[in-house]
Amino acid sequence: MFKINEGSADRVIRVVLGIVLLALYFMGTVTGTLGWVALVVGIIALATGAVGFCPLYAVLGLSTCPVKK
Repeated sequence: MFKINEGSADRVIRVVLGIVLLALYFMGTVTGTLGWVALVVGIIALATGAVGFCPLYAVLGLSTCPVKK
């Protein structure tokens, strides 16, 4: 499968951001094009935070995971 490339703080931030963006969309606070952007970014943030793998990090060769000794 995929190698985890997100540290715990990164994952928590992504999950919280995803929940906030989805809540803003579903409560009707953000509408129109900005609402759709919030929905898509919220879904992506929530999914990557839950799984622990970010495809963009993998492409760029980044990782926020602590190095295992």
